Amino acid sequence: MHPAPPTPPVNAQRTGVGWRHPHYAQVLQTLPQVAFLQVHSENFFAQGGAALATLQQARSHYPISLHGVGLSLGSAVGLDEWHLQQLARLVERIDPVRVSDHVCFARGHVHTDAGAQQKTVHAADLLPIPFTNEALDVLCANVQRVQERLKRPILVENLSAYMHFAQADYSEMDFLNTLVTRAGCPILLDVNNMYVNALNDCADQPVQEREALALALAQDRLRQLRVDAVGELHVAGHCVMDELVIDDHGSAVCDNVWALYAQAVQRFADPPALVEWDSDVPSWDILLAQVRKADAVRERALMA
Repeated sequence: MHPAPPTPPVNAQRTGVGWRHPHYAQVLQTLPQVAFLQVHSENFFAQGGAALATLQQARSHYPISLHGVGLSLGSAVGLDEWHLQQLARLVERIDPVRVSDHVCFARGHVHTDAGAQQKTVHAADLLPIPFTNEALDVLCANVQRVQERLKRPILVENLSAYMHFAQADYSEMDFLNTLVTRAGCPILLDVNNMYVNALNDCADQPVQEREALALALAQDRLRQLRVDAVGELHVAGHCVMDELVIDDHGSAVCDNVWALYAQAVQRFADPPALVEWDSDVPSWDILLAQVRKADAVRERALMA
């Protein structure tokens, strides 16, 4: 097991950053003050090589958070044993401060040869699941299997979804609350995802009123989550494409997401937070300025 980095002072920054390839060298050379680095787990599944060596070097200076996109926790066909084995091996090597993935599915069966055979395929996307009892059973079983294999809780992130299923036994927030109770896993609350979903749900409202209505809707949904449910917060940017809002992690965090983040800091007892920027990745100075803003918003929220 990798030795833990030194314990930071009490007043250290609370916000981590998504550490992407363009900033690997700069971060290791300058060692900026951030609470932790988050990486995508699947990028480090190789049993050796430069990527893993880079991550291990970073681990000697920072806590590392492993954030996955491939477990497919909501898949009725079950988990990919190879994927779970690689993740478990990476967790053992890095000893991350947190491990997380999404409330989604990506794996399923397709029929071949006129339906005579079926094979399991991976969609390479984060696809939404219905908020039904059946889907909850599948999700809880898969989450519990991962936690048993990793010997630790896994945080599960709410999804930005661009469709709704006709059948639902729960609202999204009730679904997440029940997941926490049954599976014992904290929620990784992405407040940008929550705001993006609210914007898309308000798409039929007048343009000049849409953002205010969406913020109020997202704030109401946030209040529906149990106060003990959330183990980490994410903020990110989004974009509008032909009236559909997309969670693309490709721009600075907007004012309404900062407002929602401040509310989340107050409600959920100041969990650790992360700034994500995954497409059109900017210079490190711009990204670090977003981290510093998250720290400032947090401080104001805690003093309010």
